[in-house]
Amino acid sequence: MSNPSPEFLRFTGHRGFAQRLTLSTLTGRPVHISKIRSSSPTNPGLAPHEVSFLRLLEAVTNGSSMQISYTGTTITYHPGLITGTIPGQGATEGDVIEHNIPPTCTRGITYFLLPLCLLAPFSKAHMNVRFTGAGVITSATEKGDLSIDSFRTAILPVFGLFGIHPARIELRVLQRSCAGPGGRGGGGSVELRFASQVRLPKTLHLNRSPGRVRRIRGVAYSTGVSASNNGRMIHAAREVLNPFVSDIHVAAQYDQAPLVPTGDKAGSKRRLGIGFGLSLVAESSAVGVLYSADVVVPASGGVVPEDIGKQCAYQLLETISKGGCVSPSSASCVLTLMAMGSEDVGRLRIGREVIGTEDMVRLARDLRTFGASSWGLRDVEDDDTGDIIVSVKGTGVGNVGRKMA
Repeated sequence: MSNPSPEFLRFTGHRGFAQRLTLSTLTGRPVHISKIRSSSPTNPGLAPHEVSFLRLLEAVTNGSSMQISYTGTTITYHPGLITGTIPGQGATEGDVIEHNIPPTCTRGITYFLLPLCLLAPFSKAHMNVRFTGAGVITSATEKGDLSIDSFRTAILPVFGLFGIHPARIELRVLQRSCAGPGGRGGGGSVELRFASQVRLPKTLHLNRSPGRVRRIRGVAYSTGVSASNNGRMIHAAREVLNPFVSDIHVAAQYDQAPLVPTGDKAGSKRRLGIGFGLSLVAESSAVGVLYSADVVVPASGGVVPEDIGKQCAYQLLETISKGGCVSPSSASCVLTLMAMGSEDVGRLRIGREVIGTEDMVRLARDLRTFGASSWGLRDVEDDDTGDIIVSVKGTGVGNVGRKMA
């Protein structure tokens, strides 16, 4: 008798594309996604960054298969085993998988890093990936992607709450880059070394008071423009934040714009990824509570550094005012790891405005579709902050490649 065809989980649209493929890979459930930009008259189907993400999944897994329709508006994905970087099996240079991102990419590098870091704790071996190519953007983007600095200081420490040691996670920025003309391409280079694999993430209980902000750290970066822009952004941000917190330190980072081949027969190159931006992270007195903000100059230019600095400072204050123990940038990562953990109920205190967004509602529905339990929501008692306690029961997915706890 022939094996019955697997039952696909069916989705429509391009929103949450990377999130759904990540959950599919973690749970081993095949998915069928249709109507991907089917109504677009000029660019229907998968975007360059989505195709690149599929190739990344293929590189870090063994046995994954995918079928894409001729128009690119429909895809079926059969997940494989998360193997990580095994020498001789996909690793192109020693123990590192080199992933090239096309120059037409409009998303920041954190679009690829966040799903990769969610998969890495469950991989059979270490997850070592180097991102190169003319499409690597390390700064924040106008599409809402975090900068590499905010990801390193506000997202990676969150993994420590689940027993995934941040000390064994290394994120190297080999070449910085902002978005190029039209928001496409950058030419940066980033390497992730994730050497902390676990059998099951620990159950999280982060339902206490978020405490008070005690210090603010940040990075001002300029790529291919005057280094004085860093000082102007820092000065403008401190004018807004100094009345609230005295312990503020913002580092200045200057890099030359990367050289990217133009593609002509002469083999000439040009400078790409010129711009500047600011990343700020506020640390609370409570352990594990971080708030982040990211602002970058638009690819079209026309904004002075002082405006970037003030905008980032106000954005940080707005994020803090939303309350809870997680910021909007890290909430989806925390809730996903809670759902993948041991079969126990974890609790997370989260702001009402954070959990009430369209992205969080989609995440809750997707987790339910992939077999996770529904979230339990209740108001925080004896408190006028309006925060909500989210109760999440783990599914016990675990790491099939790691037999010892």
